Amino acid sequence: MIQEMMSYGFIQRAFIGGILVSLCAALLGVSLVLKRYSMIGDGLSHVSFGALAIALALGFAPVQFSMPVVIVAAFLLLRLTEKGKIKSDAAIALVSASSLAIGVIVISLSTGLTTDVDSYLFGSILAMSKADVTMSVVLSVIVIVLFLFSYHKIFAVTFDESFAKATGMRVGLYHTLISVFTAVTVVLGIKMMGAMLISSLIIFPALSSMRVFHSFLSVTVCAGVVSVVSFCIGLMLSYGCSLPAGAAVVVANLGIFILMGIFGIIQKHL
Repeated sequence: MIQEMMSYGFIQRAFIGGILVSLCAALLGVSLVLKRYSMIGDGLSHVSFGALAIALALGFAPVQFSMPVVIVAAFLLLRLTEKGKIKSDAAIALVSASSLAIGVIVISLSTGLTTDVDSYLFGSILAMSKADVTMSVVLSVIVIVLFLFSYHKIFAVTFDESFAKATGMRVGLYHTLISVFTAVTVVLGIKMMGAMLISSLIIFPALSSMRVFHSFLSVTVCAGVVSVVSFCIGLMLSYGCSLPAGAAVVVANLGIFILMGIFGIIQKHL
């Protein structure tokens, strides 16, 4: 079955792009989950959906149009929560609901968009182009390099911002980098996972890893492995059982989360 799958160009692109996006989402997700920003992926995915709907209605390139919009939304969410004017969960809900409403209104006022919008709303493995794969490669290289060379700074920013500021660390810069990379990851992943499911790539791997491991490094490495394995299993399930790719990947993540939860319980009692 694997040989048959890999004979199709769109499956090859889906594997390469999906694995790289999943890896980036997992690495960024550990810090986001620990800082209780785990639902930012959901909020940004809805922003991306609204931007994609507008782009399709106006005849613009969807990814190129939505990328800067989602990055600006990430900055906006960061500023709102940093200033303390609105709590993070409320800010995400506010931006998420507004963006989704705008997307729905644009769709209702447009004609002939149903098929294209559905692929962005629920995901489609046919939607991954060569340009998306290239952007995924570039993104993954940047994120991995960031984690390799700035691991200790990301660790400090994640667990103790006050201490990081006291040592002269540019906390705002690392917040900004994480927000921008998360926004780009969401935009690239939305074509395959869909706006309704992309946040699972950020949340599930981190939570699964935390069931078994307790150090930041172990959780981060494990999250990357879990995310890639879950994506591969989900894509094979999608092909073999004719299931939507995004939903199959989420179910695979859920299965691994349950298994690692059981293993974590057994580990505690040994």
